[in-house]
Amino acid sequence: MPQIAIIGGTGIYNPDSFEMIKEVFPDTPYGKPSDPIMIGKINGVEVAFLFRHGKQHQHPPSSVPYRANIYALWKMGCRYVISACAVGSLTEDFKPGDLVIADQFIDFTKKREYTYFMNETVHISMPDPCCPYLNRLFADTAKEMDVRYHLGGTYVCIEGPRFSSRAESHMFRQFGDIVGMTMVPEAQLCRELGMCYCSLATVTDYDCWKDEDVTIDIVVRTMNECLDKVLRLLELGLPKIGRSDCHCIDAAKGCGSLDRIR
Repeated sequence: MPQIAIIGGTGIYNPDSFEMIKEVFPDTPYGKPSDPIMIGKINGVEVAFLFRHGKQHQHPPSSVPYRANIYALWKMGCRYVISACAVGSLTEDFKPGDLVIADQFIDFTKKREYTYFMNETVHISMPDPCCPYLNRLFADTAKEMDVRYHLGGTYVCIEGPRFSSRAESHMFRQFGDIVGMTMVPEAQLCRELGMCYCSLATVTDYDCWKDEDVTIDIVVRTMNECLDKVLRLLELGLPKIGRSDCHCIDAAKGCGSLDRIR
C-alpha cells in the first residue's frame, strides 16, 4: 500500500500523469472519507489521492470529514501527507502565482472536530506543525524548477466558506503570511497519528486588503494557471521521498496517542 498521500482539489488530479490502480472507500470510526480514495502511481511512485472537498465539491471547508480522511489514509499505511491548496496572500512579498511551503498556522476556525480524543484528554505537542523534511524536499525541487517559492510562511486558517471581511483581512496581516480554510485540523490530526504533513499552498489573490476584492472566479482562474507547476512539482518531488530524518512521530509517541487510537 502507498506510504504517500496527496489531498487536493479537482485540478491536482491529472489523469494524464496518474496511473490508476484501484479505488477504495473505507469505513472508519469517524464515517466515510470525503470521496473514494484513488490509489495509483505518479512518475512511478505509488500514492493515495483524495479529493478534500469531494469530486463534486460537495463538502465545504466546515464539513469536510477531516478525521475520517486522515484516519483512512493512516490505516492504509500512508505516513506522508501532502496537501495542495489555494490561499490568499497577506503580504506584498507573496504574489499571486507563488508557491508557499507553509511551516506554521494560526487557527481562526470555530466549529470543527479537532482531535481523535473526544472522551479523554490527550495533549499533543506541535510547535512546528509541518514536516521539515518534506518542506526542504519540495523547496529544493521548486528551486530546481526555477519557480517562485517561499520556504516557510504562517497560514491563517479561517472557517469559511466565505472570504474575509476587509477588517478581518487587515487584522490577519498582523499575524500571518497567507490565509486559507483547510490546514486546520488536517495538520494536527496528522500529528496525533505520527504522520508527516506538508502544505503546498498556491497564492491565488491578495485576499481583500489590497487592490482587488477576492472572488471565487479569481481563485479558480489563478489556480488553473498554476496547475502545471504544482503537478510538475509533485512529479519531480515524490520520487525523492525516502526515509525521513524528521521527528513528526515523536509527539504521538510521547503522548501515547498511537496506542490509544489503534
